Amino acid sequence: MSGPDQGREDAVLVMGEALTDLVPEENGTLRPQPGGAPANVAAQLARLGVRTAFAGTLGEDDFGRRNERRLRGFGVELDLCGRSGRPTALAVADPSEEGTRYHFHLRDTATFELPDVVGRLRDFSAVYVGGLAAVVPPAADVVLATARAAARHSMLAVDPNVRTDRTLDPESSLRRLRELCALAHVVKVSDEDARLLWPGDAPEVPCRKLAAEGRLVLLTRGARGSSAFLPGDVHVSVPAVPVTVTSTIGAGDAFMAAVLAVLVRGGALRGGGPAAMTAAQAREALEYAASVAADVLGRA
Repeated sequence: MSGPDQGREDAVLVMGEALTDLVPEENGTLRPQPGGAPANVAAQLARLGVRTAFAGTLGEDDFGRRNERRLRGFGVELDLCGRSGRPTALAVADPSEEGTRYHFHLRDTATFELPDVVGRLRDFSAVYVGGLAAVVPPAADVVLATARAAARHSMLAVDPNVRTDRTLDPESSLRRLRELCALAHVVKVSDEDARLLWPGDAPEVPCRKLAAEGRLVLLTRGARGSSAFLPGDVHVSVPAVPVTVTSTIGAGDAFMAAVLAVLVRGGALRGGGPAAMTAAQAREALEYAASVAADVLGRA
């Protein structure tokens, strides 16, 4: 697979949705919380000291302003963001012992009117895409075009972050997400994602296949830890960091951001790219990502 162009500052462009999670409180109310997997990744990347730009569209309602304050507060660059008078998309969280599921309110929102940033991709050595924007029109076509261009000029990282909802076409959504994974240099999937994307196979099977084609593939298993798969049938695993879980929201996004931060800081965007990491380097990245995710799990 081709890698990123040389000679640029190691900055990351994150494309996708900044929406609002409505999170149930013990008193029965719903607490609005800025969210969206790509926005979470952007915020966490900037928090970890990586120069990060976000390419989403922010609504001009109160939820949109909250999202903007949050991203700016972490130091995320918003010059490439679109603006819209439509409202911000909502995701009503439904937490359980098995994790958090969502019920979405997505149609006719600002959130999925993504800007065209293909002409700016050469300014970034890494591009992240994923989340709902990868499957919700009209954003999905913009994400795919961006990913195709990024795969040629940058390091493309994809987290399919599979969501199911009455408003989403499962066949089309899974097809789009599989195509993005095939374009990527770095793929991060949960075990649940893998079972939905490649039914009938154990999660490790598609991870090994993707890695054999020249990718770094990350597989998260919640409390059972995580694994990295590399070309040459190399794989390493680390346990999860013990933590008293307060909320699972955003933990997978924090894990993804931490791995990207390691790749940026360690110079893995140069030379042979992420797939050229050694097993020892991959283990260190997993351990760091597990610690960052644990910090998120322990906070509301």
